[in-house]
Amino acid sequence: MTYCLGITVKEGLIAIADTRITAGNEMYSNKKISIHEINKHSLFIMTAGLRSVRDKAVTYFNQKIEEEESSYDYMFQAATAFGQMLKKVAQEDREALEKEGYNFNLHAIVGGQMPKDSEHKLFLIFPEGNWIEINDGLKYQIIGNSNYGKPLLNRNLSFETPLKDALKMGFLSFDATQVSTTDVDYPIDVVVYEKDSFKAKEIRLHKEDMQKISDEWNLALRNSLETIDEHWMKSLLTLASK
Repeated sequence: MTYCLGITVKEGLIAIADTRITAGNEMYSNKKISIHEINKHSLFIMTAGLRSVRDKAVTYFNQKIEEEESSYDYMFQAATAFGQMLKKVAQEDREALEKEGYNFNLHAIVGGQMPKDSEHKLFLIFPEGNWIEINDGLKYQIIGNSNYGKPLLNRNLSFETPLKDALKMGFLSFDATQVSTTDVDYPIDVVVYEKDSFKAKEIRLHKEDMQKISDEWNLALRNSLETIDEHWMKSLLTLASK
């Protein structure tokens, strides 16, 4: 399992990916997000699914960029190109993988801004190679383990949310997932893209880097619990104590 989160707000894009890889009974760390430069403009690709499929699709995509770099004026063209590479890998490897009991299940989140884009763009790409745009209506997308990280985002995130607050929410969404399951873990790779900057910034964060923030959030939740009105509980608690 994995955790990859893409957020789009008015001021830019956020991408957060854990690095836990599970292969049979073995677990190790590896990057699930990569930054690519096209026409001196940045885009990122995050993936969840079979590692071999990801590596091959990204390699093919990099080769396609080198051959056709000048043809990518819009982000949808880059997203379509990666989808085509995913289809190519499916044609080459799907049958053999499925014979061995593996699902061809790679999902990807692609984000950035190309020269003719009026604003940054974020796309969810499916294993079949087709895509949907994650816009101000959807706001975010999680691929991988999405069971625990959605509530905070659903309650608080909007397209008008400042980029710095979206980044906070993104981390807390990961934190909720990390403390609730064993198949998502540090370190995490974080990418921030500010609108019209045409340059993505990346940082890797380890558990010790973020432990203070996680502890502060836990304390804030406990304190908030104590402030919730208890009038509605009194009859229930009285009955329970008899």
